[in-house]
Amino acid sequence: MKYWMTFSCCLLLAAATSAQSAEDSVKAAVNQLFTAMRSSDPALLRTAFTDSAILQTIVSSKDRPVSVGSERVNDFAELVGKRPRGDLDERIQFDVIRIDGPLAIVWAPYVFYLKGTKHHCGVDSFQLLRVNGVWKIQYLIDTRRASPCD
Repeated sequence: MKYWMTFSCCLLLAAATSAQSAEDSVKAAVNQLFTAMRSSDPALLRTAFTDSAILQTIVSSKDRPVSVGSERVNDFAELVGKRPRGDLDERIQFDVIRIDGPLAIVWAPYVFYLKGTKHHCGVDSFQLLRVNGVWKIQYLIDTRRASPCD
């Protein structure tokens, strides 16, 4: 009986450790994007994404209906590379992370700072793929608003 209790506890501990490390690796993949932005490193930014990644932003205002704008990863990387180090600082909170095999989703409210001043906020929604054992961003869509930013 002691053997089975010990064995069961070990299995539960192993499962918890495995789930935690998978979540941590997803967080690390997402955080790579923001590290690249803060350090103005276009090469590091590109490696955070798959080759076929999609970047989109939901745009809305009082003057026009909701629409979706798209941007290529390379264009975004070039923009980031032109900014002085530290100008772009997006701070996120990991709210929801779900993983199923090679697919992960992340829902992360954020506040974006430009040159140290709060610029806008919203939510990032990521879809990630595990490619050759490494998590990469396949799809990123976000909302943006000037306020309220808590």
